[in-house]
Amino acid sequence: MTDRKKETELLIEPHGKLIYLNFGEIWRYKDLLEMYIKRDIVTFYKQTILGPIWFFIQPIFTTIVFMFVFGGLAKIPTDGIPQPLFYLAGITLWNYFSESLTKTSDTFLTNQAIFGKVYFPRLIAPLSVTITGLIKMMIQFLVFVIVYIYFVAKGTHVGLNIYAFLFPVLIFILASLTLGFGIIISSLTTKYRDLKFLITFAIQLWMYATPVIYPLSVMSGSKKYMWLIQANPLTSVMETFKYGFLGQGTFSWLALGYSFLFSVIILLVGIIIFNRVERSFMDVI
Repeated sequence: MTDRKKETELLIEPHGKLIYLNFGEIWRYKDLLEMYIKRDIVTFYKQTILGPIWFFIQPIFTTIVFMFVFGGLAKIPTDGIPQPLFYLAGITLWNYFSESLTKTSDTFLTNQAIFGKVYFPRLIAPLSVTITGLIKMMIQFLVFVIVYIYFVAKGTHVGLNIYAFLFPVLIFILASLTLGFGIIISSLTTKYRDLKFLITFAIQLWMYATPVIYPLSVMSGSKKYMWLIQANPLTSVMETFKYGFLGQGTFSWLALGYSFLFSVIILLVGIIIFNRVERSFMDVI
C-alpha cells in the first residue's frame, strides 16, 4: 500500500459580523503579543546610555518644567497641593494617553510590511501598544508614589481617600479611549495620510482642554469654555485621580459614568471601523 499524503488547507475567511472580537484567537497568539510588548520596551531605550532609567527621568524633568512655566511664570494655582505632586498626578495619566494614542494611531502604516506577509489577529498590534504604555505608566506611577511618600513624611497633609480605589476604573477608561481613538485614526490614515501630521498638534491642544496643568476650579468662572472641558472624557479621569489620591479636585459619579460610557462607545466604534478596514487596507496602502 502506498502512503497517501493528506494535505491540510487553512482557509482564512473574513468574518461578517459588525462587532467582532475573538478573544480566543488573540489568546492563541499571546506569545506574539508578548513579543510585540518586549520589542516596544527594548526599542524605547536601545542604544541609550541610561537605558530604562529614562522611564523615571522623563516624568521628573517634565514636572520640573511645568513647575517653572505654569507654576512659576504663569502662577497657575494647584488648589493647595504641592506642585510636584499636582503636576506628577496629571503627567502620569496624560503621558500614558498621549504616547499610546500617538503610536496606536499609526498601527497600519507601521506594520504594513508584516501585515502583508503573515496572518495573525491584527488587533494584537494596537493592543500591544496599549499594554506597553500601561507598563510605562505604572513605572511613572511609582515615581508619583515615591514623591507622595516624601511629602507625607514631611508632614504635608495629603487627603488620600477611598476614591483612590477607582484607579483601575480610570486605567480602563484611558486604555479604552486610547485603543478606540487610536484604531479609528489608524484606519482613516490608510486612505488619508494627512491625518497623521495632525495627530501631534491635536493631542497638544487636547492637553490644554484637560485639567493636567491646572485644577478644574480655575475654569469654574469661565462659562465660555467650561462646557468644552466638561465634555472632555479625560476631565473626570484627571479629577477623580487627584481627588482620590490628593484629596483635592472635583469628583462626580455622573461625570465619571459619562467618561466610562464614552470610552466604551469609542472602543466599540473603533473595533467596527477596524474590522471593516483590515479586510482591504493592503489594497489601499
